[in-house]
Amino acid sequence: MPPAHIALAALVAAVWGVNFVVIEIGLDHFPPLLFSALRFLAAALPAVFFVGRPKVAWKWIVGVGLVLGVAKFGLLFTGMDQGAPAGLSSLILQVQAVFTALFAFVALGERPGRVRALGMAVALAGIGVAAVDEGMSGPLLGFLLCIAAAACWGVSNVMTRKASPPDALNFMVWVSLVPILPLLGLSLLTEGVDRDMAALRSLDWTGAGVVVYVAWITTIFGFGAWGFLMRHHPASSVAPFSLLVPVFGMSSAALFLDESISPLRWCAAALLVGGVALTSLSGGRKAGDVAAVESREAVTGART
Repeated sequence: MPPAHIALAALVAAVWGVNFVVIEIGLDHFPPLLFSALRFLAAALPAVFFVGRPKVAWKWIVGVGLVLGVAKFGLLFTGMDQGAPAGLSSLILQVQAVFTALFAFVALGERPGRVRALGMAVALAGIGVAAVDEGMSGPLLGFLLCIAAAACWGVSNVMTRKASPPDALNFMVWVSLVPILPLLGLSLLTEGVDRDMAALRSLDWTGAGVVVYVAWITTIFGFGAWGFLMRHHPASSVAPFSLLVPVFGMSSAALFLDESISPLRWCAAALLVGGVALTSLSGGRKAGDVAAVESREAVTGART
């Protein structure tokens, strides 16, 4: 990769990592489910009028929209609202690679090789260490909700693999249309009309800015740039940059939110990043499918 493309890949990882800090700030302005709905509304409109018609069947757009948009992001935003730290959340979500491999084995019959199985075990050990750390120092509910979000992400990755969208940005923009009304409905039922209206009435430049960041910068720019890199370079060259996401997430949370990083959390980070690297970047038994699988996982597995 030329230096300019390396810099672009690192920039995308930084954008996705800092996104967790922006989400934390946004949760001070909006209830979590309303915030998630606004994210998808801003990501879908007006972009949906410029990306062209959907290039996969509607069943995949609706399915991924519900699992990724409603379940994964609803759980993530709620987990962070319940106290899961931004830096830890950026780290925990990377276990989606393990869930993806497990669900792919169950649904697609893709048997992991020994190296990938080792990576899954190492990553799960990192989750265990993080759970111990969070159990001693923070709210366990938020941590568990982030784990559930990672599991939903794994399901959506397998669905995306089945859909095989030829244009990841087109796919994600159309997917972003699906969660808007379900999330708004859930927000009205669980967070209340009064709370939602109060948040919208008190909307300021900071609140608007975080919605723009999580929708346009994270999704539109992030996916556009990542898709450009994936079209010009092998997946094995681009995918490793996604491992920088929790590095940027934890460091930016420490810098901007004063989140402390305990020795146990550093240990969990090392295990998780190492395990995810082995899980994501090693081949399974179907060697002929590795390049295509890695390409799709690199696009779907790095998004925050």
